Amino acid sequence: MTNIVICGSSGKMGKVIHNIISTRDECTVVAGIDKNTDGSTDFPVVSTPNLLSSLSIEPDVIIDFSHPSVLDELLDYCLTNRVALVIATTGYSKEEIDKIHKAAKDIPLFFTANMSLGVNLIAELAKKAVSILGDQFDIEIVEKHHNQKIDAPSGTALMLADAINEEVDHQYTYTYDRQSVREKRTKKEIGLHAIRGGTIVGDHDIIFAGRDEIVTISHHAASKEIFAVGAVNAAIFLKGKEPGLYNMKNLI
Repeated sequence: MTNIVICGSSGKMGKVIHNIISTRDECTVVAGIDKNTDGSTDFPVVSTPNLLSSLSIEPDVIIDFSHPSVLDELLDYCLTNRVALVIATTGYSKEEIDKIHKAAKDIPLFFTANMSLGVNLIAELAKKAVSILGDQFDIEIVEKHHNQKIDAPSGTALMLADAINEEVDHQYTYTYDRQSVREKRTKKEIGLHAIRGGTIVGDHDIIFAGRDEIVTISHHAASKEIFAVGAVNAAIFLKGKEPGLYNMKNLI
């Protein structure tokens, strides 16, 4: 049995994760972390700050679907208690990502920009595509999300761009705003574009535009459950693992 604490337990994703875990036999929720501790859940919920002193139930794994502002306290708790951590929050700065990588030297840590198996598959397909198409095709990434999403472009869009760029030894630069630069695009750039509206869960299109032909690799998320399932699978996978940085490639 994997004992799990959900960070962001009162949020939309926290509730979805709880529902997914409630249908599984190999894991259970022992506590939650959230600023909302109104007692509406069937497990205890503590708030930050002072996580180290207020979380009395030590879990096997913490699943974090909250906000980057909680990162330092989460890492402090997990490093002190040697608790495994699944980070599914996005919008981290380079400095915060460096902290995550450093912590993974001492605890098992699962970190990915997207918990969907399908998204991680299209990242691999995009790497194959750029290795074949090369400089003959321009690359643009378009992502669409609901009107409540704060960060742009999405962490997933950046993950896809990074996967492509790593395949070609980081030859590309990223362009986010063509309005501010009135000039033709170069061959060595990836355009990233964000659309926000309605209740779109998450759509990502990787467009390879060549001479008289276009290849598009797409992923459409119909519900948040796909991310919750991925996070729960990651938590179960992480229990008992040696310290290290893990991602969806370890589950594929």
